[in-house]
Amino acid sequence: MTGGALPGPDGKPRCPWGLSTEDYVRYHDEEWGRPVHGDDALFERLCLEAFQSGLSWITILRRREGFRRAFAGFGIAAVAEFTDADRSRLLADTGIIRNRAKIDASIANARVLAGWAPGELDALIWSYAPDPASRPVPRTVADVPPITPESASLSKALKKRGIRFVGPTTAYALMQACGLVDDHLADCVARGGAPV
Repeated sequence: MTGGALPGPDGKPRCPWGLSTEDYVRYHDEEWGRPVHGDDALFERLCLEAFQSGLSWITILRRREGFRRAFAGFGIAAVAEFTDADRSRLLADTGIIRNRAKIDASIANARVLAGWAPGELDALIWSYAPDPASRPVPRTVADVPPITPESASLSKALKKRGIRFVGPTTAYALMQACGLVDDHLADCVARGGAPV
């Protein structure tokens, strides 16, 4: 899919990726690209983007409530206290992606982040938001990069501080999902955070 925005079920133009399922339409219209703040909320997105690595986002989206239950609502303090029994529970939980490396990274990341000051994760991530005026507005899906210099720098900064499973592509997906960048296509009804 390299084209521009396409009409959705209501006739309004949307990014083509956001049209394949009802779940995607809702996620595209209500969440993707809208600003997310708060350490726990960003920790959740960081974990989910890591779990998505190598999979389609719809796989994660449809299991999100299972992930939230399994990971104590993604409260950093709660996940940091997970034990070997919790790890075993997660590895047996069919409501999530049972990938040992990703589960271990999520728990390890929570332990690192539990030592940070309140708001520190939010401030660090958002410090890598580029000036919107410095970025061309994407007209087609082909205009949306998989990584950017900012995502590479964010990945490097997070890794330097002990965060695992966050390469430049995962960091950029996080930036897109959490509104640090607006990669809705130029003709998309959701461009600029407009209500749909």
